[in-house]
Amino acid sequence: MNQRIPKKRYGFFLGTFLITLLLYVDRVCISSAKDSIGTDLDLSDIQMGWVLSAFALGYALFQVPGGAMGDKFGVRKVMTTIMVLWSIFTALTGAAWNYISMLFFRFIFGAGEAGAFPNISRAAFSWVPTKERGIFQGINFSGSRLGAAFALPLVAYLIDAWGWRNIFYFFGAIGVIFAVLFFTLFRNKPEEHKALSEAEKEYIVKNRQHEVEKVGGNLPMKTVLTSKNVILAMIQYIGSNFIFFFTLTWLFPYIKAKYGLSLVTTGFYAMLPLLGGAVGNWVSGFMVDAIYKKGKWKQSRQYPATIGFVFVVIGIISSLYMDTALGAVLCLTVAIFGADMTLSPSWSFCMDIGEENSGKVSGMMNMAGNLGAFSTALAFPYLREWTGTDAPFFYVAAVLGGVAIFCWSFMNPNKKLNDEI
Repeated sequence: MNQRIPKKRYGFFLGTFLITLLLYVDRVCISSAKDSIGTDLDLSDIQMGWVLSAFALGYALFQVPGGAMGDKFGVRKVMTTIMVLWSIFTALTGAAWNYISMLFFRFIFGAGEAGAFPNISRAAFSWVPTKERGIFQGINFSGSRLGAAFALPLVAYLIDAWGWRNIFYFFGAIGVIFAVLFFTLFRNKPEEHKALSEAEKEYIVKNRQHEVEKVGGNLPMKTVLTSKNVILAMIQYIGSNFIFFFTLTWLFPYIKAKYGLSLVTTGFYAMLPLLGGAVGNWVSGFMVDAIYKKGKWKQSRQYPATIGFVFVVIGIISSLYMDTALGAVLCLTVAIFGADMTLSPSWSFCMDIGEENSGKVSGMMNMAGNLGAFSTALAFPYLREWTGTDAPFFYVAAVLGGVAIFCWSFMNPNKKLNDEI
């Protein structure tokens, strides 16, 4: 008779879900507050584009350092520091007094958030059995989508009640509380956590990628930068982030202005693609694990990601032919459902090939993706100004989705970076 294995490790799943939820609540606040900030600080759409991209640039540039520090010094200390830093600069966003101060605060806020997902990925390498990676990533990233989705109408309502500055002070304080709880409850390895039974610890250790872990941080950057797997992972992730970041930045003001909607009504419309993204994460997570359990490791990463990018292309192109806000948003919901189907296989892929250096490898992929996000925040207003229409932005997003499909046909999770040293 098989011994029933306790599942207290799911507390780790829940903890990362809540962290990513808060991460995106803090991130998306500025989208709902865009008009209020622009009016108060006298900022044009182009200037707001640079404010939004300042976050993405800081976020992109500090991905690899943030992930590498987690590999070397341990996730518990590094992640706590990251959470405190991003929470402080969330609050300072509310204290901005002009364009330059807003640019600075958003850049450091992005740098603070940068190491979060790479460190979660590194922690998952230790905590999550290989056959549960897909659903873990699905749950993890769905927290970010649900946080962003419910933040849009909630923040829109709170802006009317409290004013935009107080929103940032409030969520900054919440973040510090989260950091204290994380440091108190989390341990770098399940072997070190007193709340887990010996049976569950043994189960995790025997079913993760390596029973005996090496210390990370020793992977040469040259090996990472010259790996075909890593380069392809970076390129395809640009396609995913380019359209997704639009939902966090320009979707809200875009549909509000185009269809003449109220602040709160816009918030409810803008949350639909993010809810679609949450569902996409769950569907993909189950697919990754189901295919992996059939012994098809490579296909468990390729199939969900490729299907996801097909949805991205279909949803984006279809949205251009819609005459109503609901029609356009529903098509974009299909696109974001697809974009988020690519997350679980992408991050699982980084753990597959990076192993104990998963933080550095996933940081490289996420850096590239967020350079795509950086270009999104600027491409939308500039392309509209140059061409007089929004359509070119969406065509660029669709082309990037097609390129990503091509990339996934050549990615191989069985080829580890340690084998290339």
